[in-house]
Amino acid sequence: MTKFKNIKNLGALAGKRVLLRADLNVPMKVNEDGERVVTDDTRILSVAPTIKALSEKGARVIVLSHFGRPQGQRDMSLSLEPLGQPLANATKLPVSYIDDCIGDEVVEVIDALEDGAVLLLENVRFYKEETRNDPEFSAALARNADFFVNDAFSCCHRAHASTVGVAEILPSAAGLALEKELVALESALGNPAHPLAALVGGAKVSTKLDVLTHLVEKVDHLIIGGGMANTFLAAQGVDVGASLCEHDLAETAKKIMNNAAANDCVIHLPTDVVVAKEFAANAENRTISVNDVAEDEMILDVGPESAANVSAELENCKTLIWNGPMGAFEIEPFDAATVTVAKKAGELTEKGTLVSVAGGGDTVAALNHAGVAAQFSHISTAGGAFLEWMEGKRLPGVEVLLADHLFKSTY
Repeated sequence: MTKFKNIKNLGALAGKRVLLRADLNVPMKVNEDGERVVTDDTRILSVAPTIKALSEKGARVIVLSHFGRPQGQRDMSLSLEPLGQPLANATKLPVSYIDDCIGDEVVEVIDALEDGAVLLLENVRFYKEETRNDPEFSAALARNADFFVNDAFSCCHRAHASTVGVAEILPSAAGLALEKELVALESALGNPAHPLAALVGGAKVSTKLDVLTHLVEKVDHLIIGGGMANTFLAAQGVDVGASLCEHDLAETAKKIMNNAAANDCVIHLPTDVVVAKEFAANAENRTISVNDVAEDEMILDVGPESAANVSAELENCKTLIWNGPMGAFEIEPFDAATVTVAKKAGELTEKGTLVSVAGGGDTVAALNHAGVAAQFSHISTAGGAFLEWMEGKRLPGVEVLLADHLFKSTY
């Protein structure tokens, strides 16, 4: 297993200023009192161990994050100020806040901090220079600290000032959450135990072309579910009726299947499906062969026979990568296949026979729905970064850490 240099390897941090890139872009709503409150603190909880570890080392922890898309404008409806208390609750540490992220005043406040203190800076995207990775803005951010720690894997696919620019200036390393993420991903695709299976679902092939193209060259089994399975079925001459289907991608689907065969990758498509004439909860439905879909019917889930076959195949696998549901899991009874396969993956993981890594918003929601998220080896809350990793792309926010010579990796 590759060793990633993390905060433990930065040396003595007492009295040192550490700029910590977190991802605090969390779901929020406005309550009855007109206050913005967090509705899902998953990302806050994920960065808390790193903040606490730095604080315990006596570092002055300066938390940097973006929120929303303010387009380089100061939009206080996207301020990070309301996140100070949730961050304090998660870390069990007092968290102060300042309404900017660069400048003399910010530096003065940081210099006045006590060792172990935590300071939350304002939304870094209030500056248009952030997303441009502007060198002068990167230098202004770097003035705030002696070290840089990135703990935001979900932002590592962006070459921004707060992910790449600062890391090119300051001694840098991965935070505990980022280290954990990279180790998990390497175990799943970088250097996995075989047989290796990938389950890819979702609505459209067009959104995951690069993922599918890359995976057929890496995995032993590619399980395709969701609406994208319809496109592959149609490419094989199956009439999918009124189902969501990208018929214009039939040739692309054929190329992917041919490439899979050339790489000894077995593609698993449903043989039976659950269909209905309307997309609604508990709609009248029937389970049929993929060859019996009527003109006015939509495929809304993989059938029980196919789900059982996938579950049986997982018994023989040692590694599973999961991205996307197998059907319209948000609506019963079209969640059945996703739940069945998810429970089997969770069971095998708990038995120690399967390493299971999952990522993507819909995927996390689906595994939570199935009640097995805690059983998986690793679940990534990153969206775009996880997909780009599945596509085989190198992530700028990770690459700059490798180039910094603080740690080396085959990642």
